[in-house]
Amino acid sequence: MRQLISRFLGNESGATAIEYCLIAMGISIVIVAAVNSLGSGLNSRFTSISSSLK
Repeated sequence: MRQLISRFLGNESGATAIEYCLIAMGISIVIVAAVNSLGSGLNSRFTSISSSLK
């Protein structure tokens, strides 16, 4: 029983998976923020182009 508990406490594969998920979440937040800011800038630029063409 001690060996089973010792082996369970020494297993770090779940912690590694959680770390990878946190890294992926951080990268996705950065991507969403960048796309959102680029979208706002492009929207205002296309609006100004559209109004100048009319």
